[in-house]
Amino acid sequence: MDLNQKVCIVTGGGSGIGRATALLFANHGAYVAVADVNENAAHRVAGEIGPNAFGIRVDVSSAQDVESMVQKTVGRWSRIDVLVNNAGFGTTGNVVTITEETWDRIMSVNVKGIFLCAKYVIPVMRRNGGGSIVNTTSYTATSAIADRTAYVASKGAISSLTRAMALDHAKEGIRVNAVAPGTIDSPYFTKIFAESEDPVKLRSDFNARAAMDRMGTPEEIAEAMLFLASDRSTFATGSILTVDGGSSIGNHLVK
Repeated sequence: MDLNQKVCIVTGGGSGIGRATALLFANHGAYVAVADVNENAAHRVAGEIGPNAFGIRVDVSSAQDVESMVQKTVGRWSRIDVLVNNAGFGTTGNVVTITEETWDRIMSVNVKGIFLCAKYVIPVMRRNGGGSIVNTTSYTATSAIADRTAYVASKGAISSLTRAMALDHAKEGIRVNAVAPGTIDSPYFTKIFAESEDPVKLRSDFNARAAMDRMGTPEEIAEAMLFLASDRSTFATGSILTVDGGSSIGNHLVK
């Protein structure tokens, strides 16, 4: 799954799935723009990669930030071949308890962020003769989880947006797909476990979401990202690749 000399942007690249994806792409020969709202994290990951990467602070909900990211990437490497729209976040809350401000922020980052990144990257890909876009959705887009209303809604929107973009741009040689991870053992959850009154039980509860009775790793999701980004998946567009350890396949939670 070679990405030799392909130019890739990975948003949310400073940690977790984004970091693992950036590192894996670089190991397969890619030039990587590591974009993250946490500038220090972006530079740290770019430093792990070396001269074939650079870090940049980007709030993907800001058109100005996104346009600047694209311009800097093109200015450095003249093209963009792959865009991984991985930036996103979630928080607890149902439609009654979540605040309007939090709802708007989740939608702005998770959904509008993909719209903006695609809006500015696709014209560059057109000039290249094509490209590959990989979005991060979630298994919760189709099966939902309790008390995560805005997050689940945003991931459902991402899956639909993926299919719409794929249809609109297929004849331009631009493929658009998505990976739907399950619960991933990332720094986000490490912090949650550390702050819990019973970290062992909480981790066990998260493990139980999957039929495989464990959380996934960022590296496992990165492998799926690599497949969809690379020329090993040239007939795939509008696809949602679920990598969730069996979280969405049945009634494994019923004992």
